[in-house]
Amino acid sequence: MGQALRENGDLTRSKNELEQVVKANTHFGPGKVQLGVTLYCVDKVGEARKLWKQVIDKNPENEFAKMYLKLSEFQSQKPSSSEIIINDNDKNGFMTTINKLNREKGLDLILHTPGGDTAATESIIDYLTKMFSDIRVIVPQLAMSGGTMIACASNKILMGKHSSLGPIDPQFGGVPAHGILEEFNQAHEEIKKDQSKVLLWQHIIAKYNPTLIGECQKSIMWSEKIVTDCLKNRMLKGSKKLDQKVKNIITELGNHAVNLSHGRHLSAEKCKEIGLKIEMLEDNQGLQDAVLSVHHAFMHTLTATPASKIIENHNKVAYIQTAQTFILK
Repeated sequence: MGQALRENGDLTRSKNELEQVVKANTHFGPGKVQLGVTLYCVDKVGEARKLWKQVIDKNPENEFAKMYLKLSEFQSQKPSSSEIIINDNDKNGFMTTINKLNREKGLDLILHTPGGDTAATESIIDYLTKMFSDIRVIVPQLAMSGGTMIACASNKILMGKHSSLGPIDPQFGGVPAHGILEEFNQAHEEIKKDQSKVLLWQHIIAKYNPTLIGECQKSIMWSEKIVTDCLKNRMLKGSKKLDQKVKNIITELGNHAVNLSHGRHLSAEKCKEIGLKIEMLEDNQGLQDAVLSVHHAFMHTLTATPASKIIENHNKVAYIQTAQTFILK
């Protein structure tokens, strides 16, 4: 919400102007909650908390005011970047928000993530596919790396012209496993042809641990097997030429030589082209508006508060991660 308010110019107002807005706002509704966010963004945390408490006193059912007030308690405890990615704690979030849902209706999962740990991703996929027979993953903006793997575990993926999936090739300290293998293979070939290249390559290869090659190979096989099983058991189950279709998708998503960068954004059109089951959000304008409204609300919250991750269902049960994780019901 901080970014949107800045674009509207609200943060350039003086304190007196903000106070006039408060006095004019007699209904203690969304306007006052938003004004609290504006004050929070200019480091007037105490005044923001006071506003949100006033809103709650007048309307105890205002979920946004309660959420912002709770989040503001941890405003000095920003989580590390490692907590933003997919990790084992996310399983708790899914368990919390899936509890008591009618699973016979299936799952619509609005997914926005940079990806994360392969083991945690595999565990979440296993949990979701056991809990729901019908899963539709909706990507409002990005579902990269592990997020793409989760999307491949669905029955179909909804994307817009603005949405992207990403490569699934594993990383070691930010370095692609495929890239490490390519470097070793290049060193092997060059030294084989010219022994004098040993002096050049020994300083480059020395930066890697002796077991790294094997770990890279296993990691690549692992991520590819996860997606292969997902595609065969759900998204492409029963398709003609199943093995060939799956092989093509794995090559396009998993081969660093094809994608050139782990951060490459793959459009809906590209994902359709490689064989994934993609439906376009633009085909249902009402649904697209609803999805993007939810997405922007979450992004505003993540921008204007210490929250780094939110898993929430339509019943207002939310698992919010800051420096200290808490649950709102």
